[in-house]
Amino acid sequence: MTTGNTASSTDARNTTSATDAPGTTNTPGTPDTAHAPGTPGAPRKQRRRRAAERRPRFAIAVTALFFALLYLPVGVVVLFSFNSQKSLTVFEDVSLRWYTAFLHDDVILDSLGMSLRVSLVAMAGSLVLGVALALGLVRSRSRLGSFAGLVMLVPLITPEIVTGVAAMLLFKGLGITLSTTTVMLAEITFSISYVTVILRSRIAALNPEVEEAAMDLGATRRQALRLVTLPALLPSILASAVLIFALVFDDFVLAYFTTGVDPQPLSVRIYSAIRFGVQPTINAVGTLMLAGSVGLIVLALAIPRLFGRRGGLDLLSGK
Repeated sequence: MTTGNTASSTDARNTTSATDAPGTTNTPGTPDTAHAPGTPGAPRKQRRRRAAERRPRFAIAVTALFFALLYLPVGVVVLFSFNSQKSLTVFEDVSLRWYTAFLHDDVILDSLGMSLRVSLVAMAGSLVLGVALALGLVRSRSRLGSFAGLVMLVPLITPEIVTGVAAMLLFKGLGITLSTTTVMLAEITFSISYVTVILRSRIAALNPEVEEAAMDLGATRRQALRLVTLPALLPSILASAVLIFALVFDDFVLAYFTTGVDPQPLSVRIYSAIRFGVQPTINAVGTLMLAGSVGLIVLALAIPRLFGRRGGLDLLSGK
């Protein structure tokens, strides 16, 4: 009996000491101080979690600053395009005065017409050549095809000023007078790479057995291309067309080095005008160009959706 009582007393003391140990009390309603956040004994995971929760504030601040620096100047241009007065620092009243002046400025309208013609011709020419080149590169199994595919990437990474100077020297070396035609040729040459890269990835993703099945059913290779392959490529072709039109219309460097005296593309005309001071009409023109570019981007992103494809941002990947 004595031995049993002694053992029971020892177990009771051990239980009591274990219960009274600091940081191990489990009394209902009493917080566990060892694991309470903010205390010196808090685990590292909890401290890291709290630090990670504070980081998005800094990221949000940096992102907001970036967009502010990017879009505030654009917002100022848009705002003062509706200014009733000529001042570029004091906004007095809302007016369409400078948009009306733009519509009556024959010089700027001629430049706008030239930019539209160049963009349309460059879009059509680069699409025809780009589609043919992309089909040839995908179906070519030789080393020459792989090398040509790598060469097509060079214009995308080459500084545009280098391309512009090279085009100007080429035309002058051949005795060709700089004009609207030289701008079109330079823009087509520059835009082919974009079309080829976009369509090449899309063509590689197509199932070749579909075209082979069409030829097994009696279609010629040309008919299979026209009735099977090109309809499958239509969303990417349309998206490429919108992208090329926007790039060429807004392009300045290549147009500056390859254009003649008159008429000049709209981007070059704006640059020539602001060298003698920014006119309010330029704000109106810039606002219209911005609206047109945004509309084209939205159209390019919406085209795949119109054809039943979910992603609009896949126009560059071709998937």
